[in-house]
Amino acid sequence: MSRILADTIAFGKQYMRSGVAMFFAFAFPILLILIFGAIFSSQGEVALPLPVQDLDEGPYSTVFLNILANISVVDIEVIPSDVDISEYISDESLLVALQIPADFSSQVGAILADASAGPVNLTLYGDQTTSTYGTMSQVVQAAIDGMNYGLLGESPIVGFEAQSISLEDNMTFMDFFLPGVVGLVVMTNTLYTITSICAEYKSRGYFKLLATTNIKKHEWLLSKFIFYTVLLFASLLLTFAIGQAVFDMTSSLTPLAFAFIAAGGFLFLAMGMLLGTLVKDPESASAIANAVGFPMMFLSGIFFNLDGMPSYMQAISKVFPLTYFNDGLRATMIYDNTEVALVNLAIVVVLGLVFFVLGSKLLSWKER
Repeated sequence: MSRILADTIAFGKQYMRSGVAMFFAFAFPILLILIFGAIFSSQGEVALPLPVQDLDEGPYSTVFLNILANISVVDIEVIPSDVDISEYISDESLLVALQIPADFSSQVGAILADASAGPVNLTLYGDQTTSTYGTMSQVVQAAIDGMNYGLLGESPIVGFEAQSISLEDNMTFMDFFLPGVVGLVVMTNTLYTITSICAEYKSRGYFKLLATTNIKKHEWLLSKFIFYTVLLFASLLLTFAIGQAVFDMTSSLTPLAFAFIAAGGFLFLAMGMLLGTLVKDPESASAIANAVGFPMMFLSGIFFNLDGMPSYMQAISKVFPLTYFNDGLRATMIYDNTEVALVNLAIVVVLGLVFFVLGSKLLSWKER
């Protein structure tokens, strides 16, 4: 019995020294419970954005908007009345939008004067295959019911008609999911690997040996960047081809998508090098990479629509570089929105340069 106890204690001490084991035993479940708990426990409290264009701006449209604003699950965002709503939806990559017609108040007044007249319809633009559209159609119908009841009891004065804004014919969930998968692959293949490599090179004295050669730190990192760029290009092509063949996806593989792969690879390599300055052994490197990477996986729009998250979690997501990578990749591959894609690409490039400069300054090749 004493031998069993002694071996148990010895193994426990060895286990407790492992950064990876400690992360998955304690930090990982805590991260999961906090992230998923915050997402799902606040589902009923989150106000989803509903862009509204009021072309009427009359008394009855004001009444309707007041009723709509009192529904707690919706947050009204104003679309300027002087823009074409179809172009606005495309430019802003909206999934749903509501338009109040220009003669809304006059038509409501006419119906009140002559109850036999038909209802006046609002237009709810959206992709009817998405859960967001289903939720918003129920919200709009609830506001319409409230207005109808307040004006003429049960008589239908106001209604709404659906207008599809699917960006591509037969758009599927996999079209939206693919860019997130690509972002996940880019991050895991670069951030995790380079963090562990930096720690291993430190612990084995490889950096000290490299310091005696002519190669510089930026050249060392750029060599890794070239390798991973080629590797990730091949991964993107293979993933896209399989998605097209198996799921009949309609998203596009644009030149900007390849630019995002290169920029994202550089960003997460530089980020990994920076994290590598904080650790001294590969196990600790894996733990810190997981501690940084796992929150990004779940809070950067890969698996969940950020609009459905609590506002404070949406704010946190804006801190993560993977959010801008995913948003930009979706903008170019799904929405064909070059302007939004370029903005996100610029953010990814700037963050990559910042991490690269910091990592180059802080990573010492003379450490053991």
